[in-house]
Parts: sequence; C-alpha cells; structure tokens
Amino acid sequence: MAPEASPGSGRHLVFVYGTLRRGLPNHHLLAQARCLGPAQTRDRYALYLDSYPKVVPHEAVAAIQGEVYLIDSYTLALLDDLEDHPFQYRRQQIPVILEDGDEILAWIYFHPEPGGLLVPDGDLLAWLREEREED
Repeated sequence: MAPEASPGSGRHLVFVYGTLRRGLPNHHLLAQARCLGPAQTRDRYALYLDSYPKVVPHEAVAAIQGEVYLIDSYTLALLDDLEDHPFQYRRQQIPVILEDGDEILAWIYFHPEPGGLLVPDGDLLAWLREEREED
C-alpha cells in the first residue's frame, strides 16, 4: 500500500520515466526520496527520446514504464525547476499502477509536443539497453 501524499501535507508522489530514473543522469535529485518501486501509467501515452525524454499526453501508444518516489515539497520544486514547469513540461496528476497492483495518483511531467524517436513500448531503460546491445 502506498503512503499517503497530498499537496497540503508537503509529501508528494511523483512518477519518473526518463533522466530521473535510477542509473540515469538526473537521479541524484531523488537521492533523499523514498522509492516505492517500479510502476506504469494506467493510461497509454507516447514516449519520445529527443535531446531528452518526453511523454506526450495526447497520443495513446503504450503504458509508460517508470518509478514512483515519495518526495517533499522542496524536491518537487527542484523537479519543477529541472523540467521548467509549466513552460516546457507541465506537471499533472495521473493514475499510476504500482508493481503490487495498487493504483495511486502521482505527478508526471508531460511535454506538449511530440518529436524525436518514438519509444514504442514506453520503457526508456529497456530501449536504451537494446540500443547498446545493437552497437
């Protein structure tokens, strides 16, 4: 069962799918956060890799794979700054399914425009592993 999080409590759940995931360049921003584990979006979206990963909300391609973290308001502000919310990315709460099947609401950063390479299965880490194996 996921811990309670709400804007008024100073605790927030965030779903990350790109450079904030474990092993990727911006994960250090979540160093103090509690990882709730792997998760996927309930609904289907499109994940693109351009100069950075981005999920586009208006294209139903695949459930997006990622991780959920319990963060404080300070960390949420750091993520908003990294993602240039609300100018480049837009933070929105969506239903996310945890590995144990629980459904929660978590923040995700959506990009308004598609572009770059489509990651058809919605899993950036798996796609990057496949690309390395092909090289």
